[in-house]
Amino acid sequence: MILPLVDTLKQLRYQIAHLEDDTLGHEYPELEKFLARQGKSLPVHSELQFLFQFLYVYGRKSEATFNRFRNELERFYLWSWMVAEKSVFELKREDIEAYVDFVVEPDNAWTQTSVQWRYKQNQGIRQVNENWRPFVLKENGASQQTLAAMFTALNVFYKFAILEEKSFANFVPVVKKNSPYLVVQSQINLPDTLSDLQWEYVFGVTRDLSEQQPDLERNLFVLACLKGLYLRISELSDRPHWSPVMSHFWQDQDDFWYLRIMGKGNKLRDVTLSEDFISYLKRYRQYRGLSALPRVDEPYPIVHKLRGQGGMNVRQLRRIVQQSFDLAVAKLKEDGFTEESEQLEAATSHWLRHTGATHDAQHRPLKHLSEDLGHAKIATTDQIYIQTNIKERAKSGLKRKI
Repeated sequence: MILPLVDTLKQLRYQIAHLEDDTLGHEYPELEKFLARQGKSLPVHSELQFLFQFLYVYGRKSEATFNRFRNELERFYLWSWMVAEKSVFELKREDIEAYVDFVVEPDNAWTQTSVQWRYKQNQGIRQVNENWRPFVLKENGASQQTLAAMFTALNVFYKFAILEEKSFANFVPVVKKNSPYLVVQSQINLPDTLSDLQWEYVFGVTRDLSEQQPDLERNLFVLACLKGLYLRISELSDRPHWSPVMSHFWQDQDDFWYLRIMGKGNKLRDVTLSEDFISYLKRYRQYRGLSALPRVDEPYPIVHKLRGQGGMNVRQLRRIVQQSFDLAVAKLKEDGFTEESEQLEAATSHWLRHTGATHDAQHRPLKHLSEDLGHAKIATTDQIYIQTNIKERAKSGLKRKI
């Protein structure tokens, strides 16, 4: 049976302590038995301890980063032990190549049709989900994004292992360079965005229905934040080291308003607020029974729960956005916009960030847009959102003769 090696970020410190104290079987009896079977010929306990150490160093800043590295390295460890039957620090170039082949076409016993939970609490024991598998089956196989994430995780892991003197070589870069599965990107790659009509329906339908359903005011405000401020949904959510509250809105001496955000890598940035956004901020605060504009000492969460205390997590915020998407899809179908409604069914909350930035890239200075987006490099903003040269190239080629 294939078992998950790593639990949640919250449980990581307990797993580390159990390995150090040789008490893993007290809380993870199934995992301890699994390690005992694999450990007959391999140093699995010390290697798992190193994986925990790596995840603690690289993943504790962000749960999303932790999950990404955990998923990639956990399946790599399992493959190394169970398929290659080697220590992860004994793998050579040809072994890494074999693993890439396996990721592209994993064994059926290693796949599941949907994402499954790993462990759940049961009378003090972390019980394994028997339906969990390392890979989620995809119709079109491993995507370029999947392969890129795999190579990144393995490369960072082996660099760390070399620094910690656990490994003497990193074969990942040469395997990546010569991989037959990676495609060199040279085509036009536009970000996923909503069309003007789709956004009009998503925002407009939610706004109209909020008159009969006042709780939709919260949906309306979340949509305004994600598109109007180019926020990632995680930046609106409660996280272990950051809780977005109303006092994070602030005004400078010239009466310009900003929102202080904790972005990727625990980097703070101040996003500028437009006059239009401020009007929806006032509307939302009025719905919550607050003053028109935030004060410097307000502890209230920016996006509140209807029941309970505190702010909302990422999953809850996604449900809010999806509710507005679903309302818009139904209305588009009703009005005869079948193609637009079908396209909207594939949209995610992140499309709103792309939609706002793509629209504003046409009239805002690139540096200003980049700073509000929280990009470390202005070239990133240019590459993703500035389509001027592409459009001009298309126009200049439009009248070519055959």
